[in-house]
Amino acid sequence: MQKHTLLLLFILSFACKDDKTVDKPLHDQFVHNTTLENDYVGDDQCIACHASEYKAWEGSHHDLAMQIANDSTVLGNFNNVNITLDGVNYLFTREGSDYIVISKEIDGSENTYVISYTFGVEPLQQYLVDFEDGKKQVLRVTWDTIEKKWYHQYSGDTLDPHDWMHWTRGSQNWNTMCAECHSTHLEKNYNVEANSYNTTFSSINVSCESCHGPAKNHVKWAKSDSMSSDTNTYLKTLDTQLNQMNSCAPCHARRTKLTQTLEPNLNFEDQYIVQTISTPFYHADGQILEEDYVYGSFLQSEMYHKGVTCTDCHNAHTLELKMKGNNLCMQCHEPEYNSPSHHFHENDTDGAQCINCHMTGKTYMGNDFRRDHSFRIPRPDQSLSANTPNACNQCHTDKSNSWAAKAIEKWYGSDRKNHFSDYLILTNNSRLTASEIEQVNAFINDLNYPAIARATAINNIEIINESQYETILKRLEDPSPLVRYNALNKFNTAPPELRVQIASKHLSDSTKMVRIGAAQLLTDIDSGLLATINQSDLNTAEVELEAMLLTNADFSTGRLQLGDYYFKKKQYNAAIIQYNESIKKDSLLLMAYPNLATCYSIIGNTKKALETLNFLINKAPDMSRAYYLRGLLHFELNNPNQALLDLDQAVKLNPSDAQSLYNIATYHYQNKDYTKAEQFARKAIAIYPANKDYQYLLALIYKEQGRTDLSNQIMQGLQ
Repeated sequence: MQKHTLLLLFILSFACKDDKTVDKPLHDQFVHNTTLENDYVGDDQCIACHASEYKAWEGSHHDLAMQIANDSTVLGNFNNVNITLDGVNYLFTREGSDYIVISKEIDGSENTYVISYTFGVEPLQQYLVDFEDGKKQVLRVTWDTIEKKWYHQYSGDTLDPHDWMHWTRGSQNWNTMCAECHSTHLEKNYNVEANSYNTTFSSINVSCESCHGPAKNHVKWAKSDSMSSDTNTYLKTLDTQLNQMNSCAPCHARRTKLTQTLEPNLNFEDQYIVQTISTPFYHADGQILEEDYVYGSFLQSEMYHKGVTCTDCHNAHTLELKMKGNNLCMQCHEPEYNSPSHHFHENDTDGAQCINCHMTGKTYMGNDFRRDHSFRIPRPDQSLSANTPNACNQCHTDKSNSWAAKAIEKWYGSDRKNHFSDYLILTNNSRLTASEIEQVNAFINDLNYPAIARATAINNIEIINESQYETILKRLEDPSPLVRYNALNKFNTAPPELRVQIASKHLSDSTKMVRIGAAQLLTDIDSGLLATINQSDLNTAEVELEAMLLTNADFSTGRLQLGDYYFKKKQYNAAIIQYNESIKKDSLLLMAYPNLATCYSIIGNTKKALETLNFLINKAPDMSRAYYLRGLLHFELNNPNQALLDLDQAVKLNPSDAQSLYNIATYHYQNKDYTKAEQFARKAIAIYPANKDYQYLLALIYKEQGRTDLSNQIMQGLQ
C-alpha cells in the first residue's frame, strides 16, 4: 500500500467527518413550510370582481392544464381502440365512467390502468394513472389533438419497463416532473426515506393565484371599508419586467429547485437556478436544443435587455398572441423591417414573417412546435464553423449552409453584428489559443453582454492561466447572481484555504442561489479551517444547501448529488446508500457508479468496488474514467500488469486523460524505469502544463537520472 501513495492522488479525498461520527439525518432537519396553506382562497372568490379576466382565462391552456378525467375533459379515443406502438400493444376502452388502458409491454407483461387525470389540451393531451406511494405517472402513449390519433412521444425508442425513461418510472413521474407547473400552490411533500409522496394543491389547474399569489388578505381587504384605492393590495402585481419574470419563469424555465415549495413574491434566484445555455441542452451558440421552456432563451435576447416582457406579446389571461403576423413585431420595430428591402422575400409569404427568421423553432413531445425566444439574427456562417442551426436552412432544406452564408453576405455585407454567440462558441473548444483566451476574458468581464451567456462561458472554460483566474475572481462580484454562482463553482477544486477565503465573502450574499454556491465550496473542508468564518452565515447557508438537496432527492440525479454530499463529508456508508438509490431510480445513470466504486474502495470493500467497475465497463465500454478507476483499484490489489492495461485503455479512449498518464509515469518511477517514467510524465504535462503534481514528478525523475540542473529548475519554479 505504501508504495502507491502517489497513485491514489486522484481518488477523491475529503477532510471532515467520517462514518464514526453520529449525524442527525438531513430529512429530520428539514421542516416543511406550510405557512401559506390557508391563504389560498380559490377562483370562486376572484370572479365577482374580476369577471372579464376570469372569462378570458377560462378555456385557456392554464385553465385546462390538468383536469379530472371524465366525459367532458378526455379528448382521446377510448372506443375499444387497439394499437401497437414501438412494440407495446394498447387497448383503449371504457368501463362505466372509467377510462381504461390495457397495455402489453415488450417483455410480455400485461397491465390494466384507470385514467385519473388529463394533462393539457393542445396540440396533445396526456393522461395520468395513480400508483402506490402517492405517485402519479404520465402515460407515454399520447393523444394528438390535431391529427386525432394515438402516438408515442419520441417514437422509435423501445423501452424496457425497468428503464428510467419508461412511463412507469422516474422520467414520467407527475409529482417530480410536472406537478408544480400544472397546478396552483403545489406542495410535493416527498418522503426521502420512504420514497413516497403526499402531494397536494389548492387548485388543480394554473389559476389566478398561481400568478398573483394567495388572495386571502386581498379578498379580506376588498370586503372591508378600506379607503385604499389600490386594487392590487396584498396581491403580487405583474406590472414590471422583474415581477413578470418572477411569476412566469418558474414554470417556463429549465431549472433546478432550491426550495421545497414555490412561494409567490420571491425572486427567481431565491427559488431556482436556471440552466445555463450550455451543451447538451443548447447548441454551442445558445440556440434551443433540448426542452428549455423559453426563459433561458429570452434572457439572451436584446429584447429582454431593452425591457420587453411576456405581456408585450402575450395576453396574460388568454395566453394568445396580442396581434397576428408581423403586426406584433411592428409594435416596437421600424416599418422598414417589414419590407423586401430588409427580409428579401416577397411580402405575405413565409419568408417575409419576422418569426421565421428571428424565432426559429423545434418540435418537442412528438408534435409540439416551440419557438426560440432568443430573437437572434440568422448566422449561417456559424453553421459552417460550429455546426449550429440557422433560420435560412430550416426553410431551404435543399440548400447548403455555404449557400445561405453567401446569400446573407450578398444582402447585408461581409461584416456581422457583434454577438455573444461568437464568444460562446469559442468556449466550447477544448483548447484555446492565447488570443482566444484574451477574447473570452474580455467577453466575460463585459457587462453589456447577457449575464446568462457570460455565466455559461464561465461554466464552459477550463482555467489554465493567471488571466483566466483573475477574470473569474472579478466575476465573484458581478451584479448578476447567476454569474456569481457559476464563478464560485469554478473554485470547487481549489485548495481548501482558498475556498474558505472565497466562500466566506458570499455566505451572506443577498441571493440564496449564491449562498448555496458558497456552502458547496465548504462541504469537505476541515472544521478547523471553518472556525474563521461567521458561523451564523455558515449555518444558514448549510441549511439552505441541505434543503436544496432534499428538495431534489426524488430525482435520480438528486440522489446522486446527495451521495456526493455525504461523500465529501466522509460519510461513506451514507453515500453508498444514496448512490444505490440513484441507480435504483435509473440504472443508466452512469455518473453514479464511479463514486460508488470509490466509496466501496475507501471502506475496504474492494470486492464490491471491483464488481461495480466491472458492471460499469460492461454497461459503458467506452468510458475512460471507468478504466482509470479500475486501474487504480488493481494497483491496490497488487495486480500491476492489469492496472497498466486499464490505464493504457483509459488513455486510448481519452487521449487527454492526463491522470492516467501521470499514474503510469508514477508506477515506472517507483519501479526505477526512469526513461518510461519521463516519457509518460512529459505527455501528462503536455496536456496540463500548469499542474504542479506532474511537474514535481518530472523533477523527481530528473533527479534520479542525474539531471539535477533540470530538476532544480522545476523545483524553483514550483516554489
